[in-house]
Amino acid sequence: MNSRKIALKVLDEVLNKGAYSNLALNNAFKDASLEQKDRGFITEIVYGTIKYKESIDSIISLYVKDVNKIDRRVINILRSSIYQLKYLDKVPEYAAVNEAVGIAKKFSLSTSKFVNGVLRNFIRNLDKEPEFKKLNSKLAFKYSFPLWMVDFFINQYGSEKAEEILVGLNMTPKLTVRVNNLKGDYQEVFDSLKEKGYKVSEGYASPEAISIDRGSSIENNEFFKEGKLIVQDESAMLVSPLLDLEENMTVMDLCAAPGGKSTHIAELLNNKGKVLSFDIHKNKLSLIRENAKRLGISIIDARQQDATKLNEELVNTADRILLDVPCSGLGIIRKKPEIKYQKTIKDLKDIRDIQIDIMENAWSYLKSGGVMVYSTCTLNKEENEYNVKEFLRKHENCEVEKIFIGNLPNFIYNEDGTLTILPNEFMDGFYMAKLKKR
Repeated sequence: MNSRKIALKVLDEVLNKGAYSNLALNNAFKDASLEQKDRGFITEIVYGTIKYKESIDSIISLYVKDVNKIDRRVINILRSSIYQLKYLDKVPEYAAVNEAVGIAKKFSLSTSKFVNGVLRNFIRNLDKEPEFKKLNSKLAFKYSFPLWMVDFFINQYGSEKAEEILVGLNMTPKLTVRVNNLKGDYQEVFDSLKEKGYKVSEGYASPEAISIDRGSSIENNEFFKEGKLIVQDESAMLVSPLLDLEENMTVMDLCAAPGGKSTHIAELLNNKGKVLSFDIHKNKLSLIRENAKRLGISIIDARQQDATKLNEELVNTADRILLDVPCSGLGIIRKKPEIKYQKTIKDLKDIRDIQIDIMENAWSYLKSGGVMVYSTCTLNKEENEYNVKEFLRKHENCEVEKIFIGNLPNFIYNEDGTLTILPNEFMDGFYMAKLKKR
């Protein structure tokens, strides 16, 4: 199966069947024997087409009366082809069109003629775009976001910051790794990666981060296999240090899989103490255990537990708690662009009940004098500042400890002492609040 056919198979899984793009790609690569350049091309088509789907559909509507009546697999042929023609300089027009027509012939001759006609029409009018009068519609087309989501960001952040968010969420994420200080020295790992042909740079925000700009798959690197590093976004790297950890503490991570933050906590404890890593999904506990084993960590106890249900045995037992709650994920759209189309306003409202239940239970587990860090990878203020405000109203023994971890242009220090991180090429959108129990 050639690269474009594989890309279309993945797009069908994501856009028509609700799969996650990263998992669908991984599954496709398992089933196919592909060179690295082919994997790169497939990944580019998949992520690019999903990212710009909203804009591409608006363009298709210039040449087709009713986009919604096109077969869902056929429209993905058009979407991926227009993505290549409009956004990729390296793809010749004839290659994109001929491949699309050839694939469409598998459906029928009339389908191939339809696809050929739309694409030829598009090529003759490359600069033609839909016209919009309102700012929100212009931004929705320019950055390829659903109109409701653009309105949502404008309402919460204002038009200027909203556009900054849209730009950041469309950026191609850098691959970053965290050096495991239990096994490796930062400079040693940094220099060795350079020697092995990786193009690397120091982290943007975290002193433990290395940004990998170019090089072969990091999972095949000996340092990865030896547990000297772990793949983690820089925003996520900033969370665990907020806990003010000391050796021999008991720390809980209530929504822990795949274990990036739990392992970071264990490293900061110098592998001395206890880390209880809970997750509702039993099948994900193996990810936590595998990461801990590879990193040489022995103090993590991974258990299945529903964080929304109170466990009486855990009340008043934790010195520190990390609460990286399930959220709408609006801050990680640059890594999972399908979130643009899979989430609804209702989803954003419904998730808050789960978050509040988890916060309440976590507070019961925390000892007096303890610290709880509440974090999300969303930019929805209702899941962030509003949840914290509501929690403070209910709990007089809770106070916010002001966060400050440096001045960076994408950091917003909120009036209540919490931190919002806007997405850019280096970092996911994120939110953190540090809560002290009196």
